Order: sequence, then C-alpha cells, then structure tokens
Amino acid sequence: MSEAGGGRGFGYSVPQRAPWSLVAATAALCLVSATSVWTAGASPMSREEKQKLGNQVLEMFDHAYGNYMEHAYPADELMPLTCRGRVRGQEPSRGDVDDALGKFSLTLIDSLDTLVVLNKTKEFEDAVRKVLRDVNLDNDVVVSVFETNIRVLGGLLGGHSLAIMLKEKGEYMQWYNDELLQMAKQLGYKLLPAFNTTSGLPYPRINLKFGIRKPEARTGTETDTCTACAGTLILEFAALSRFTGATIFEEYARKALDFLWEKRQRSSNLVGVTINIHTGDWVRKDSGVGAGIDSYYEYLLKAYVLLGDDSFLERFNTHYDAIMRYISQPPLLLDVHIHKPMLNARTWMDALLAFFPGLQVLKGDIRPAIETHEMLYQVIKKHNFLPEAFTTDFRVHWAQHPLRPEFAESTYFLYKATGDPYYLEVGKTLIENLNKYARVPCGFAAMKDVRTGSHEDRMDSFFLAEMFKYLYLLFADKEDVIFDIEDYIFTTEAHLLPLWLSTTNQRISKKNTTSEYTELDDSNFDWTCPNTQILFPNDPLYAQSIREPLKNVVDKSCPRGIIRVREESFRSGAKPPLRARDFMATNPEHLEILKKMGAASSIDAEDGLRFMQEMIELSSQQQKEQQLPPRAVQIVSHPFFGRVVLTAGPAQFGLDLSKHKETRGFVASSKPYNGCSELTNPEAVMGKIALIQRGQCMFAEKARNIQNAGAIGGIVIDDNEGSSSDTAPLFQMAGDGKDTDDITIPMLFLFSKEGSIILDAIREYEEVEVLLSDKAKDRDPEMENEEQPSSENDSQNQSAEQIASGSQEVDLVGQESPEESSLNSHPESLSPADTDNAASISPSEQNSNPTENHETTSLDDECTDLDNQLQEQSETEEDSNPNVSWGKKVQPIDSILADWNEDIEAFEMMEKDEL
Repeated sequence: MSEAGGGRGFGYSVPQRAPWSLVAATAALCLVSATSVWTAGASPMSREEKQKLGNQVLEMFDHAYGNYMEHAYPADELMPLTCRGRVRGQEPSRGDVDDALGKFSLTLIDSLDTLVVLNKTKEFEDAVRKVLRDVNLDNDVVVSVFETNIRVLGGLLGGHSLAIMLKEKGEYMQWYNDELLQMAKQLGYKLLPAFNTTSGLPYPRINLKFGIRKPEARTGTETDTCTACAGTLILEFAALSRFTGATIFEEYARKALDFLWEKRQRSSNLVGVTINIHTGDWVRKDSGVGAGIDSYYEYLLKAYVLLGDDSFLERFNTHYDAIMRYISQPPLLLDVHIHKPMLNARTWMDALLAFFPGLQVLKGDIRPAIETHEMLYQVIKKHNFLPEAFTTDFRVHWAQHPLRPEFAESTYFLYKATGDPYYLEVGKTLIENLNKYARVPCGFAAMKDVRTGSHEDRMDSFFLAEMFKYLYLLFADKEDVIFDIEDYIFTTEAHLLPLWLSTTNQRISKKNTTSEYTELDDSNFDWTCPNTQILFPNDPLYAQSIREPLKNVVDKSCPRGIIRVREESFRSGAKPPLRARDFMATNPEHLEILKKMGAASSIDAEDGLRFMQEMIELSSQQQKEQQLPPRAVQIVSHPFFGRVVLTAGPAQFGLDLSKHKETRGFVASSKPYNGCSELTNPEAVMGKIALIQRGQCMFAEKARNIQNAGAIGGIVIDDNEGSSSDTAPLFQMAGDGKDTDDITIPMLFLFSKEGSIILDAIREYEEVEVLLSDKAKDRDPEMENEEQPSSENDSQNQSAEQIASGSQEVDLVGQESPEESSLNSHPESLSPADTDNAASISPSEQNSNPTENHETTSLDDECTDLDNQLQEQSETEEDSNPNVSWGKKVQPIDSILADWNEDIEAFEMMEKDEL
C-alpha cells in the first residue's frame, strides 16, 4: 500500500460462472498450472508442521485482535505498549499518518474479512453487529481519501462479500440484509466531493462531515496528490457500483485512471510520484515501484482481472515494460527520473516495493520475482525485519518497521505459483521474528529501530487486515478455509471482492482510450497463459538456482546504481567521471570538469547530476558520522522478560557499548537524585545501575559521583516532565570539556516519559533488572518457556501493561519516519545556561546507520578492485598526455554551484521525501 502501508493480492482461478470475460479469466488462471512444480526438488514441509504453524498464526491473531477489542475498541487502533486506544486528537499528532484515523473503529472494519478467512465465523458475526451498532461515518474529521477507500470502504465491501457468502451457506449471518453494503454506499457518497477537480483526480483529504469546500471542512486547499492515492480507487469504487447499481463511483475512478495514463511521460512511459490535481503537472518527477506509485500499477492489472476491460491490461503492460527496462536492476528496483530514465533518482529503496514480486507472479514473470524476493529476504535475515528504507549496498536508511505485510504477501503468492516449500520456511521465519521481537503483552508493537530492537507504540490496522491473512493462507490447505479463496481477488489492503462482479451491473461504457495516447506494440500483450515449460523448465532446482547467487548479496555487495551508466565506457578506455569523494576544490582539472557538466553533452549532464547527488549524500554522511548511534535500555526482569525496549541517547564519554559487552544489573535511584554531589546511599547503588535526574550539574560530574559510589552504569532521566521521544529526537550527552577517560561506566539518557516506565516498574515490583546495550538482545529462552505467548496468560501481565501506560513510544536517534517527516519534531533547545550541555541531534542528521560501522563503506571492500582499476587507468591516461592545460582561468566553485541551485534543491527534496 502507498504511504501508510498495506498490501496487494489476487486469486488464481475464477469461479465457473458464465459468461464473464475470457480475457479477465486468463490472467487469473494463468499460474494455476504452475503450482507444486517445485515440490519434487525440495524437502516438503509435513502436513503436521504446516498445521502447527497455521495454528500459531491463529493464536497470534487472537493476541492482536483480542487486545484491540479489550483495550482499544471503539478507537481506531491499539497502542500496544500503553494498552489503550489511539483516538484522533487525544494523542500527539503524527502528521499524515493520522489521516487514516476517522473515529470509525478502523481496526475492526479492516479485520472483518480476516475473521472469515481464519474460520472465526462467530467472531465475524459479532464484529459485524458491532460495526452496525457503533460505527459512525459522519464525524467532523479530515481523513485521507486513499486510506479511507482501501481500509474502510474496502473493509466494508470485503465484509459484505463474505457475509452474503456465509448467508448462502445457511448457517451464519441469516439475519444479514446488506447493512454493510449500505454503510459502504454512504461512505462512497461522502468521498465523491473529493473528485470535484478539473482533472478528475481526487483531493488527497476530505472532511467526512463537511466535505471539501465548506469553511468548516478545514481542507480543500491542497494542490498535490500521490499517483497511488489517485490511482488506487478502481477496485473498491467499481465493486461498489456493481454491488449497488450506482454507476457514478466506477465512472469517477475510471476518469482518474484515464487522466493519470494521459499524463504519463510519453518517451519513458513512466509516471512520477506526485501530481498537481488541477493542472496535471508532475510535482515530483522520480519514478519507481515503491511508495507513492506502487498500488497504481497493481490496480491497473487487477482492474483488468476483475472488470475484464482490455485497456487496463494494455496500460499495465506498457508500464511494466518501462519498469523492467529502466527501474529493474535485478535484484534491485531503483527509482529513476521520468525524463531521464537511465539516471537513478536515489540510491536507496523503500520497503513498500516488497509487494512487487507478488504482482510479477500475477503477470507471469517469475524469475525477477524470485530474485527481488530473495534479495529482500536476505535483508530481513540481517535485520530481523525489512527496514522502512535501505541503500543499494543494504545499509539501513530508515530504521523503522511498522509491521508491514508486503513481503509476506509476495511470499504467499510465490508459494502459490511455485509450490516451492522454501517459501514455507520463509513464512516460518516471519512468524518467529514477529513473536520474538514484536510481540508485547498487549499485542504486537511496531519496530522503532530494527537495529536496536526498540518498539513504537503502534499497531496499524493493516497488520490485522493483511499480515495474518497471508500467513494463514500460506500454510493452509484448501480444506482449511471454509470457502474457495480462488473465487475472489485481493485488494491492496487484502480485502476480498468476488470475481463474479465482472458480469454484474455492467453499465459503464468501456471505451478503449489507451490507443488514443500511444501506439501499442501488440507483441507486448499476452492474451493467453504463459507456457509453463518456459516459466518453469523441467528442473526442480530452477528456483533454487536463481536464489543461490543472491545468498550473500547483503554481506558482499557492491552498489550498482552509482556506476551503472558509464560502466561499459570505462572498460572501453574512456575516462571515468569525477566522483564526489575524490573532488578537490583546489584542483584546476576538477573545476574544469565541473564547468563542463551539464553543457557539453547528455553524458556530461548525467555525470553532473550524479556528482551533485553524491556530494549531497557525502555531506550528509559526514554529518552523521559525527554523532553516536542510539542505545537500548531493555527491561529483562519479571514480568517484562525483555519485551520492553526503550531507545536511549548515548554519551560521548564512558564505556562504549558498541565495543564492549552489554551491562546488566538492577536499578536503584541515587541520593541526591540529581547526582551532583557525593551519594548518601552508596550501599543502595553499589553493583547496580544508578538512576539520576538531569539538571544542576554536568553529565560527566553525575557519572563520576555514581561511579565513585560503586555503580556499574547510569541512566539519566530528563527533568522536563512530559518530555518524550515522540515529540523530540534524542540527543547525546556531551562531556564537561575536560578529560573524561576516568569515567569507565556506561551512561545513557532517557526522556521523562520513557524514564517513568522504569520508575513505575520499581514502585510496582521493587527490583527491576535492565540491560544497557547497543541494541536489544534476544529474550531469555528459559523466560520465554516460563512465559508462553498466549492471550490467556496476558492477565498476569496486567501490572506491566499498566506501567507501560505512561508511554513507551520511543523515537529514534537519527531516525525520522518517512511517514512522520511532516511532524513538528525538533531537538530540545538548549540554552547556554543549560549546564547539561547535551549535543543535540538535529532533524537534518536523522537518517544514519551508525551502529553498523562495518557496513558504512559502500565501495571500500568488495568494490576496491574496480576503483583501483579505474584509478590506474586514469593515472595512465594523465601520464600519456603531457599536453594537459593547467593555465586556463578557473571559475570559482561557488559560481559553478550557483548555476545548479535548481537541481540541488530537487535532490534535497528527494532526500527528504515522505513515504
């Protein structure tokens, strides 16, 4: 899903109902014959183990759903660390992320059809009654049109689809009379005013009560929307039209898709990320398959499957050809410029592109799907989860992971297409990681930082709508699901729409507008199933042979994007382009090269843009290297058992936890609490980790005082009541300007809200043991056995949950969520009078991967040979050319860079863009 996360899916066969479109049936049927091809060449998972894993998924869903219903309902989402509901306006704003919340019990609606897939029909019937009784769609709240469509409208339609299916079976839902459909229709009409633009593209936001234009609406001034936001409507809106007979919904969604197709870049056939809804001009001209565009491509192909309209398949195939020509660099998928598609727009990838292998399966393009999926799996094995963004050499770019389901989705569809039990093992890994690292007493918590293992007080609705659905279906046999999943297509939020809608209420004129805009190459459009002998040669180890070269791609990587364009010309004798890391402002030849960039030829222009991008990234990296990485405070004593992880600010003095073994011990408050004088209770802190309050003296002085009292470590808690990493990035504690080598214990900093969790735990349990480390450690297996994950056992953790209610929403050092970049979060201002002289970490320094120092040299190890060859070649050419002129007048570097301001600003925008 674009922006807030979500997924994509599809069924593989169609019901035997006549006479729906054969071309639509083709795409859905094509891959059925490929299923189970691989089982002969791999060790199959036993039926018993599959059932055990399926049951484990059911228990995990019960844990998440049960805690939402107990602690959060009727709120939109559960805050799993503080065990309460997230209500819009009652919690600190998270910016655009909160636009998914409309005070309409989002998680319950998003989970409706999941309940049926997981055979929880009684719970489904109860949930439907609650929705009809409690949910109000007429709230004075501004919501995202995109999120409301895929989550709420899609959830209501998916619930309706399965409600009528159950009613037909005769056991459940006999009282149901299309009530969910009527709610969906009501919501559809509330969304329609968003389409009141000259282009037909919808406004990105709308007020559920007041619409767009009224003064009370507090919206309607936006000019831009993302491509996926405008292009991910056709499935839900067309289904609503087909269910109700009201054609207006499908008409509006088609018009938006037609406009996006018309505005594609004609020479590359790519679309940008952001478009002006009034003029149709591209605002952001980079293009990829991840955030901001992803589900637009998905809905073109699925609209063809569901509606049988050939033009959607033609458009998808045209775009897909461009994607594979420019964006796909197996196993990578890198954004490019729509006007210069051979030039990469960034050197990192976002997690939302993990849906793309699943879409390639529906397309029938299996090999690149296997390659990209395997690359992503190697990243997951390194970090336990897929970071929100990672670089081409697989370093963490954005460290968050909000429990996104896209990788699980692609895993399911690859297994459906191949039958390869390897993908069952992948799914097993996902289950283990969720239980081991994300499970908390009150649900599953998003990862704030995959490197430290710290949590965020967040459990998005898409986690229940998609993750458990795909994982359960991965291990389920056909008889394990009470209906035929092949009779339905999955929306981007994994909601189920019946394929028979293709022949219902067909009143829309399906004029093929595609050929009006482009001359189509008929060879690009396959109207029949691919030959499975070509897709899957008679080699049971075929998929393994594709995966094998990628097994070490994460640990032994050389970023390809940087050297992509000119690689071949280097080998043929041409001089390599100037690299930012080699640039010297005092070198006249370098200045001459800069002057030529953008003027001599298209190649020089591309070199210039690449040089600027490298220069910006190099400058950013140099700033990041001056800061220390985040640390973790993990509560390991009963009843927490390592489940609570707090992100802590480091100190520029004392024991470096990244180089030494972690420090573990019980905590004790120092007296005086500020730690600014000799402790009066040395016996209490002896051999323990001392808690100290910030203020009144230097951090280093506090450290010396508790160290002299025998403490083995120290945690400084902010004295600014209510301060939290929710609203301000952490900072590192600086020394006192003197030699601090005498300080040998580790020191960490917690904001007030995070520190209160430890203080509350002391009041409740007296003895609290914590672990100070560079990142969270695995939980103690013995403790895990003692505390089996079960919703029934959650009652014994009530005290822990109440303690956590202070807040544990820990923000990252050096991490600004791509979804939260519009937040007003700034480092705490420190005046000269602040004697704690903390070294603030500014938002501009927030995209680092400091804990992985061994990874920070993207080209220093595996790529050394290539660099050496290029350097030797360059030196040889210089020696052989004695006529190099050094006497020309050199233009000042400031003057040269001034000519590039527009391009530099564009690159800076890309660096700061939002998911």
